[in-house]
Amino acid sequence: MNNLNSGKGRSSVKTMDIVNQGLARRYKAEKRFRLYGLSAIVLSLTFLGILFISIFANGYTAFQQTFIRLDIHLEASALDKENLDAADYGGMVKASLRTMFPEVTSRKEKRKLYGMVSTGATYDLRDFVRKNRHEIGNTIQLWVPADDDVDMLIKGHVDRNVDESQRRMKDNQIAWIDRLIEEGRVEKRFNTIFFTSGDSRDPELAGIWGAACGSFYTLLVTLALSFPIGVAAAVYLEEFAPTNRWTDVIEVNINNLAAVPSIVFGLLGLAVFLNFFGLPRSAPLVGGLVLTLMTLPTIIIASRASLKSVPPSIREAALGVGASRTQMVAHHVLPLAMPGMLTGTIIGMAQALGETAPLLMIGMVAFIVDIPGGFTDPSTVLPVQIFLWADSPERGFLERTSAAIMVLLLFLVTMNAVAVILRKKFERRW
Repeated sequence: MNNLNSGKGRSSVKTMDIVNQGLARRYKAEKRFRLYGLSAIVLSLTFLGILFISIFANGYTAFQQTFIRLDIHLEASALDKENLDAADYGGMVKASLRTMFPEVTSRKEKRKLYGMVSTGATYDLRDFVRKNRHEIGNTIQLWVPADDDVDMLIKGHVDRNVDESQRRMKDNQIAWIDRLIEEGRVEKRFNTIFFTSGDSRDPELAGIWGAACGSFYTLLVTLALSFPIGVAAAVYLEEFAPTNRWTDVIEVNINNLAAVPSIVFGLLGLAVFLNFFGLPRSAPLVGGLVLTLMTLPTIIIASRASLKSVPPSIREAALGVGASRTQMVAHHVLPLAMPGMLTGTIIGMAQALGETAPLLMIGMVAFIVDIPGGFTDPSTVLPVQIFLWADSPERGFLERTSAAIMVLLLFLVTMNAVAVILRKKFERRW
């Protein structure tokens, strides 16, 4: 009997040891799994931080611009008040530079001297004279943007210690700039040009306003078409469409279209909207139509998921009190599903805002200087503007590329934050 009891005790002890060992292994495996997940999150946040830091480090200097103060004599004989646009404003700017540096006499050195000031100085002087006709005949002080090479030197992007042949700025130009700095004629100011101007061949005159307007008009067309069409399609498929082979085919195609590469939609827009319908090339109207085709699957899928989240009891209660099917959807189901639909729409718009490939196919990669004033004017968008600047060799365009990326990321983060806020504010727990 004692031997039997002792055998049972040893057996139970052995079983508990096995169970405890198994639990210990499972706990260790669970800890490893959590550690792997935490490591993946930390690694992804680290790479994201490195990306943001590199963009900020390259782009924050673009929010400042170097300006040079010139003393310009507005000679009355050279300015016709009846036709101010005909005056030689470029010659006045050059005369001011020659007055400040009378020792510069050779043609080659004069070209270098004139090159320190941006070509936009001519237009700034013209605008000043238009607004201040009473200053004609006087000597004025005018702050004009410096050339991008001078701007890079002032910002510390040009190494003065390397050999003259290995940098764009020559020794005599650096000496002239140092002299201007000593005289208090050089300042760094907030770069309003970057936010108020369109594209330009000169980095110091290039801005994002034209691309921002193009993005606004393009997204306006996209929202006006994709939201009502996407919501209507989702409501029909979820609430009214019969379950048969055709609706199954439609659902499969919608899901497949959500995974189609965006450049395919650009090819479709090129073939249909430009070649067949003859719509204007490089216009926000065509860009909005192409992006509508691209975002519709996203909005339809999100809207259907939102409709499915509404409990069947809501539908049954509405039908039970005598509401028609249309009234049930319009007055009860749709208001409850609308926050989820808006969230999906905003996410689709954010995706459309960051697209480049489909817009390249319809010509929105063109060099556009003028600010678009409507849906049919030639324009570009922010991602395409970034693409164009990134392909330019000048150091000034590099910092503007990073600055434009920062602005685009700000818009994208804002739109996604709005989507999250809407979801948190209006979602209901059933």
